[in-house]
Amino acid sequence: MSSGDRSFLPDFCGVRTVAAVVVSATLMAMVLSLAAADHLRQFWESFSVIALYILWIGLMAAALICLLKGWLGRLPHGWAGLVAWCVIMLVALAVSLCTVWLLPVEMLVNVSLQELLIRTLGISGILGALILRYLYENYRQKQRELAESRARFQALQARIRPHFLFNSLNTVVSLIPSDPVCAEEVLQDLSDLFRASLGDESRMTTVSQELELARQYLAIEKQRLGNRLRVVWDLENLPGEAPVPALLLQPLVENAVYHGVGASVEGGEIRIFGRYRNGIVALTVSNTLPSDDGKSHQAGNHMALENIRQRLDMRYGALAGMHTGMVEDRYQVRIWFPAQEKRK
Repeated sequence: MSSGDRSFLPDFCGVRTVAAVVVSATLMAMVLSLAAADHLRQFWESFSVIALYILWIGLMAAALICLLKGWLGRLPHGWAGLVAWCVIMLVALAVSLCTVWLLPVEMLVNVSLQELLIRTLGISGILGALILRYLYENYRQKQRELAESRARFQALQARIRPHFLFNSLNTVVSLIPSDPVCAEEVLQDLSDLFRASLGDESRMTTVSQELELARQYLAIEKQRLGNRLRVVWDLENLPGEAPVPALLLQPLVENAVYHGVGASVEGGEIRIFGRYRNGIVALTVSNTLPSDDGKSHQAGNHMALENIRQRLDMRYGALAGMHTGMVEDRYQVRIWFPAQEKRK
């Protein structure tokens, strides 16, 4: 196991982890009681005692790992796992000795002290190693998913296509003789757009900044497409300072321009609709389709949509989402997310 930025161990101080320990201990006690009981009455008699015995071990081990979480988080994964396993073994030994000291062994199981210790330490050692291995593999899987998401985000950053840059620069060149002020504004918008696209994927922005970035992008494309590009804004009571992952709206607008309006000889219309209800921000981008019924649009926008969908899920979980489809002969993408980040 290699060291990382943080421990692969979950937060054993958290309610969900403690609940998982309790449920797992209870299920394990049930299995052991069923395996050892000769009849149903004996099962219920042994289950209550074994469940209490296993819960002592599980909860005390979780409490100690919780107390050591700061130190464990600074250790390499291998050492953190070894220390956690040793904690489980020490707790199992301590609970066994305390149990024997407080109660006769015969009240728990019909075995000697030596057999009780061997069974307790053996089961604790095997299950502890298996659980720690599972936690590590689960951590690695999440890290792989995070790395894939970052790679997709970097691909999304590269979506400001070379042809867009060349077309924008050509637009600036054509505007310099006739309207130098407008040319300067286009260059400023282009600079802001590329600055936003080159930011860190973990960076947060605000709803108002996302809307402004979309406006700047559309202003550049308006200079190129002219009357072929028609934009309708319908925003109501949006919380401008609400935090949101960067580059959520602009890629949707870019898809609408590139695959919808730009692909049509006669141009088209883009509608950007925004509402805020019950703590949820909803943004919708819809566009008319070219004469090929939007096949080029649907074939070319999956990377950006899937990237945004995954980033929303990673940031907000079930509180956010995305819906795509045809609505009244227009292609529509709707995203929603809470005005405040999910507490972790």
